Formats: sequence, C-alpha cells, structure tokens
Amino acid sequence: MTSQTEPKEMARIPVEASYRDRQLGHADRIETCLAIDLVVAWRIFHLTKLGRETPDVPCTVFFEESEWKSLTAYITQNPITPDRTPTLREAIRMVASLGGFLGRNSDGEPGTKSLWLALQRLDDITTMWKVMTNLHVPYPQEPPVSSNAGYG
Repeated sequence: MTSQTEPKEMARIPVEASYRDRQLGHADRIETCLAIDLVVAWRIFHLTKLGRETPDVPCTVFFEESEWKSLTAYITQNPITPDRTPTLREAIRMVASLGGFLGRNSDGEPGTKSLWLALQRLDDITTMWKVMTNLHVPYPQEPPVSSNAGYG
C-alpha cells in the first residue's frame, strides 16, 4: 500500500464499520440508510454554511420556534423566552455548545461535527420543552377557599 492510497483506505474503514454495526444486511436497507444520512449531512452542512454567510439574520430561517425557544431556555436556565429572536450566529453558537464547542476567541465558527452532535441533543431538549410547556398549568391567582364557612 502506497502512502497516497493509505489515507483513502483509512477514511473508508469507519464508514464501512458504521454500516456493518447497524446490521442492515441487504443492499436496499443500506441504500435507504445512506439516503437518510445524506439528507442529515446536507442539513448540517447547510446550517454551517448559512451561519457563516448570513450570521445576522434571525435564527427562524433555520430553526423552528419551539427549537430556538427550548434552546434559549436550556442555555440560560430561564424558562421565559427573550423579547427578541436570536440571530443565526447566536443560535448556532448556543447549539454548538451542546456538541462540545467551547466558543473561545481563537476557535472560529462551529464546525459540522459539533453541530451534528448538538442537533441530536437539541431534538431531545425540544421534545421535552414541548411536553413541559403543553402540560404546564399556571397556579391560580388566589389560594383555593373552602365552601364550608366553619372550616378554618
């Protein structure tokens, strides 16, 4: 094996192992799984590219309302949503922090790997936020009073 072909072979091994570990068995199952993986990869690459080219647009160009609201609630540890929608750059950096991005001055913008890991966590956070906000029943303004005049 020459040194020129070695990196290509090494890059192929994790992909082959990944699909073998999924125990897909037949070629049609592998093709279906690969098609889904390609859509996910495209979405992550699109987010990365969009965040670098148009960082000042509202994050609603990519994220659903429930996603950015749950994200800000989780990151700030405050269930009250902010008055303004975060910019795409702010939202991407918050999301990327879920995937291990540290956001130091010399780090640059988040990459696809940290966004890939982070979006998986964001899905779980968003699902839980939806559950909690739909089941949330505010406390009554006044404490309940007994109808029995002799009580209390």
